[in-house]
Amino acid sequence: MSTPDNPFGSSAANAPQARFQEEMSSPQTVNLDGNGGGAGALVKDSSTAAFQSDVIAESRRQPVLVDFWAPWCGPCKQLAPMIEKVVAEARGKVKLVKLNIDEHPAIPGQLGIQSIPAVIAFVDGQPVDGFMGAVPESQIRQFIDKLSKGGSDPVQDALEAAKQALDQGQRDHAAQIYSAILQQQPDQPDALAAIAQMLYDAGEKEKAEEMLSRIPAEKQDLPAAASLKARIALDAQVAELGDPVALEAKVENDPTDHEARFNLALVRNAQGRKDEAADHLLAIMKADRQWNEDAARVKLLELFEAWGMTDPATLSARRKLSSLLFS
Repeated sequence: MSTPDNPFGSSAANAPQARFQEEMSSPQTVNLDGNGGGAGALVKDSSTAAFQSDVIAESRRQPVLVDFWAPWCGPCKQLAPMIEKVVAEARGKVKLVKLNIDEHPAIPGQLGIQSIPAVIAFVDGQPVDGFMGAVPESQIRQFIDKLSKGGSDPVQDALEAAKQALDQGQRDHAAQIYSAILQQQPDQPDALAAIAQMLYDAGEKEKAEEMLSRIPAEKQDLPAAASLKARIALDAQVAELGDPVALEAKVENDPTDHEARFNLALVRNAQGRKDEAADHLLAIMKADRQWNEDAARVKLLELFEAWGMTDPATLSARRKLSSLLFS
């Protein structure tokens, strides 16, 4: 996977696609189903050269889990017997492929795998879900049960898994899932917008804007993309506003200095103090609704778009705005 598709990947992510063909070692098979070795085995070690047949092609018949591991990894040794046991109990609902990242770095590099153990599920040739770490056996069983039910859109499942990872603070894991999606669908708009947001949060503003530009024209109004664009525009405006301490002093000395209060609201928003930003704009509206052609209300609506409609600050400020307008 190329670097633009995987901005969070390690240096291994620069490995060209040709590395899929550079290793010709034969994978070793572990027989857990009583059918002997070969294609019927539920667990097998694989290689870069065999990944296409062992994972991509095989996942078109039933889900395939890929366990990325290394001999020096303690948690990998804890996870291995648990996941092999659960796969055996599933009796053919899923297969497990194990890939030693030290011996075969190309695949994990292209998928953006940064920490191990990492387990990625493939369905219909695409990565659809995954988890990191030596999770409990019960969680592995739930994961496989959900995966084996099938019938859902693999990309949407992967996007949901990435969102859940973000909600749980697992940003690296979310980035890996988004990168895996882009490996299969380079112009997938939700994944592009999400990675752009993560890049922007990390201070990589130019890379974030470049990622946004890759979203297809007909999807540029996607809520996540529109929200980030609004945030970028606001941040650019704030950069020209001056010293926040001086602005705060102006407002304290003269509460009717609406211009200073307006600029302070933008600064507070840039600092992440959303509630204060909204309160300053609401204060202007309460004092002089028509100031600067209703600029405070217009800006507050822009902030709602930048924050997102379900953000707690948006919900709180919207209630206050409604009370102000209709009381």
